[in-house]
Amino acid sequence: MRLDRFLSNLPRFSRKDVRFALVARRIKVDGLVVSDPLFEVREFSRVECDDEVLQDGKPARYFMLHKPPGCVSATLDPQHPTVLDLLDEPDKQDLHIAGRLDFNTTGLMLITNDGLWSRRLTEPKTRQSKIYYVETEQEIGPDYVKKFAKGFYFAFENLTTQPAELEVLGPHSGRLSIVEGRYHQVKRMFGHFNNKVLRLHRERMGPLYLDPLLAPGQYRSLTTEEILAV
Repeated sequence: MRLDRFLSNLPRFSRKDVRFALVARRIKVDGLVVSDPLFEVREFSRVECDDEVLQDGKPARYFMLHKPPGCVSATLDPQHPTVLDLLDEPDKQDLHIAGRLDFNTTGLMLITNDGLWSRRLTEPKTRQSKIYYVETEQEIGPDYVKKFAKGFYFAFENLTTQPAELEVLGPHSGRLSIVEGRYHQVKRMFGHFNNKVLRLHRERMGPLYLDPLLAPGQYRSLTTEEILAV
């Protein structure tokens, strides 16, 4: 949000007050004096006026989790354990999942309180690849690759999926790259061939790979380099 709009939304400031406060250099954002009304204020920014705290921005948090099977990609569930139950962190209610996985799907899961960051990873228009290792019940035929590249029509949503890249690794295994995250998308794609997905494991989201040192159920904070790579 623009700084002038952020200040105007506070009960203590009129638009005139905002202009005077900025010109008088009374506003600080994250410890720096800011007089530009167009300066972007984020939910994690600490905003002060004359050393009075107007927003005590919470720190941004980013975690990588190796999701095990039998775990719900949700913040709360009355019947099953959730991925947040695996985190030993304070204020877990402030966190959300960037790109959900099905109940028995395993692999890379990213959890954060930064909505802008997670949208860059998950919105189809950003074209961030999600890469999965897949094992199927039936053999993966030679016609699969062309069909995945062409896209699949999903009648329920009345849309055709964006082109996907399928690399056949063996008779019953492959590596799939997609830029969307439709409901049960991978399973529905293989379901077009009446081929059941037996195992699905997410290896990568955008530039971020699952840390091979993380066992199922383990997690760690992202490094600064990983956060900035998105």
